Formats: sequence, C-alpha cells, structure tokens
Amino acid sequence: MIAVIQRVRKASVKVNEKIVSEIGKGVLCFVAVLKGDTEEDANYLAERIPKLRIFEDENGKMNRSLIDVQGEILLVSQFTLAANLTKGLRPGFDMAETPNKAQELIELMIKFFTRNSITCKSGAFGAHMQVELVNDGPATFVINTKERRKD
Repeated sequence: MIAVIQRVRKASVKVNEKIVSEIGKGVLCFVAVLKGDTEEDANYLAERIPKLRIFEDENGKMNRSLIDVQGEILLVSQFTLAANLTKGLRPGFDMAETPNKAQELIELMIKFFTRNSITCKSGAFGAHMQVELVNDGPATFVINTKERRKD
C-alpha cells in the first residue's frame, strides 16, 4: 500500500458538489492498495499514521503525533498512486488492486482508527471526488508498505 500523508489545518471531500466529509486539524491521507497487499499492510499503516510525530511542539520541532494533538484523519482511496509511469505517456494501472479488495482494506483501516478512538472520515470509494485542503507547512509524507523494515 502507498499512503501520501499531508498535515492539514482542514480538508474536505465533495461528490457532485456536495461535501461528504470534512475535518479540521489533522491529516489527509491518500491511500492506494496495490496487488498483493494484505490486512497486514492495512494494519501497518493504520497503526503507524496516528503515531507519526509530524506535528510541531512548543519549540517548533516535529515532535507530536496526531494522537497528541487530538487531530482527525480524512482517508481518501486514490488508486492513481499505483500508476506506472515508466513506459509511454499514459499511466498504467496494472499494479492497482481490484476495487473490491481495495475497498475491503481501506474499510479495515477506517475500522482500526474508529476502534482506537481516532476520528476518521473518508471519501466516497470509487466516486469522482473534489478534495480541498489547507496544507499546514506544507508537510507531506509518503509511506510504502513494501519498503518497511522487517526487523
């Protein structure tokens, strides 16, 4: 799985010009599910994202987590992160997981956050969405579960 995590002051998702989700201070997470990704990958992201120390403390250092600042998560499935851009000029999406499996893993992440008292809102899976955000920093981070250390 690939996650692009943006620290935000606020973010929202619209479908057909209507807001379906919005958050205040927190993180906007775009997540792509790749072929072969498992529940282990989803759990890894769901455990890690709220603990990342990407929010500033009183000294201006990134030393606080989403949990520490009582922030929210807006989780948006974005299969285009799985695009292969190495051949030609049109993106190829062969690496993206099937919609049913991808939705299952995205929903697993949302359930994890909710179970752990982390406010998580989401986009509309498979819909054409308009995402608006006020990036705080800007501060943007990428996690690829295939690159995690196994030790």
